[in-house]
Amino acid sequence: MIHRRQRNWGCRIHDTELYGIRAIVLENELVRLTFLAGKGTDLVEFNYKPRDLDFVWLAPGGIRNPLALHSTSPDPLATFLDVYPGGWQEIFPNAGAPAQSAGAQYGQHGEVSALPWDVEIVEDAAEQVGVRFSVQGVKTPCTIVKVVRLRSGVPGVEIEETVTNDSPVPFEAMWGHHITFGAPFLEPGAKVRVPEGLTARPHPVPVESRARRIGSAEDFTWPIGLGPAGDRLDFSIVPGPGAASDLFYLSGFPDAAAWYDITRPDSGLGMRVEWDADALPYLWYWQEFGATAGYPWYGRNYNIGLEPSSSFPTTGLPDAVANGSALSIQPGKTRSLWLTANVIDVD
Repeated sequence: MIHRRQRNWGCRIHDTELYGIRAIVLENELVRLTFLAGKGTDLVEFNYKPRDLDFVWLAPGGIRNPLALHSTSPDPLATFLDVYPGGWQEIFPNAGAPAQSAGAQYGQHGEVSALPWDVEIVEDAAEQVGVRFSVQGVKTPCTIVKVVRLRSGVPGVEIEETVTNDSPVPFEAMWGHHITFGAPFLEPGAKVRVPEGLTARPHPVPVESRARRIGSAEDFTWPIGLGPAGDRLDFSIVPGPGAASDLFYLSGFPDAAAWYDITRPDSGLGMRVEWDADALPYLWYWQEFGATAGYPWYGRNYNIGLEPSSSFPTTGLPDAVANGSALSIQPGKTRSLWLTANVIDVD
């Protein structure tokens, strides 16, 4: 695309490289977003220009090129975690732990987050830009097409996606967006807001063996649950560093458009994420505040994940099939979803 007309105002697109990985940068007057087209379309920058604030959390290892880094001890966890940059990943067809399904062995969080995606510019004007990313599975018989748009004067992104089963047999999958928040945005006292009346289901066992924030594996009505000492805790408030790790699955969104807000404690600055609740009826709430002393975090994290998903749990696709939450895609059929993420700044 060396002969594409360049522009340094309004909405624009840059086709570049980041640490040797092909990257597509979309920006307008308010935000700059960087997608790693060469690695899963990971969103590794969501910079809000008026405050020079990046909402993306970078993992301790930062951005690593999987083609340049060979794991010293490869395993189904390492294929994802050793090159996990933080930020925001596309998850398909397995979410969570390595798992086997239909004869295929999947690593942590499936396969498409590890694959390079094709890129096509579909809109390129000062008023609006759009990019179509697409990928074909290696272990899966599916094609995912993701169209990302940025509009002038809007501090956020619009995403429309389809997944098509290219095979003559039904295919079951987990599909979602692994969205994380951390420094420099996330602070103790930040608040997670969702529609009233949602049900929160704690993961049945601790995600880190020493302790957990919730005192019971029983479902509770968000956001008030019981702590380990039997006290009532408001889980919508982000605790300080050192708090125990945990994982909840929120469900029961009352409308077709699900949403959450996450805002700082000292201002109205935050982000609102909205998505297609028919396709992604669950919201995973991953909490990691430095309590995990072993691989891969070693106590270095202070982050959360708020992850819209088609299915649960984090133990992988076979368990999602067993509980009936797995996405079923019939032969030759297509499923779709939409999602938006916008900066909130009321100050």
